[in-house]
Amino acid sequence: MYDVGTRERALALVAQGRSLNSVSRETGVSRAAIRSWQSRLEPLPRIAPPAPGPPADQRAYAYLLGLYLGDGCISAHPRGGHYLRIACANSWPGLIDACEAAMRAISPTGRCYRVQAEGYVSVVGYSKHWPLFFPQHGPGKKHERHIALEPWQQAIVDGHPWEFIQGLIHSDGCRITNWTTRIVGGQRKRYEYPRYFFTNLSADIIRLFTAALDQVGVEWKKANTRNISVARKASVALMDAHVGPKY
Repeated sequence: MYDVGTRERALALVAQGRSLNSVSRETGVSRAAIRSWQSRLEPLPRIAPPAPGPPADQRAYAYLLGLYLGDGCISAHPRGGHYLRIACANSWPGLIDACEAAMRAISPTGRCYRVQAEGYVSVVGYSKHWPLFFPQHGPGKKHERHIALEPWQQAIVDGHPWEFIQGLIHSDGCRITNWTTRIVGGQRKRYEYPRYFFTNLSADIIRLFTAALDQVGVEWKKANTRNISVARKASVALMDAHVGPKY
């Protein structure tokens, strides 16, 4: 048996017009083997293109990962390949644009499209590599299975925590304004203060979110098992500077 490189070299020499005798002497391959390759009795094996490594645009990936963990899914095409779908509410056209831009930056094809549904838009991209980019893909609902980042994903999130946080907030979070009243100088006055909320049924995704908040110095509290609140003034200011409300 000869390796693929030897066969390719032998056939390339024959294609240059060299005789079988001279090619055999130069490569050490028998004339019979070369003839069989020429007649396709022993075809060269097909070599699949290598799978892509981690996405080059890490900022876009960190954002898209946050969106995927919140409102994304991957489904197989019957003839091969996979669809990545991110659901975005009609209320936030800027979010839809940001999602599409990130998906185009990450997709090996550089293409995606929008599908309008009642109340929301699905941003959709097709590639056979989506399960490699998002290994959290699996059967069933995300909150019913274990969700953990691969080391290469964690390295990207550690390098771009704000983009990851923004993706999670854009999918399953919000910025709201609360209010309260106080008696000041005998008069009741109304005070307003902003805060951020993040809601997800998956305890694993909640942990990923709060770990990223810890990394950037944002203080948070659990409102309950599936709700995270950011209400301290300095932390809200940080979130406003790097995330901001949906748009």
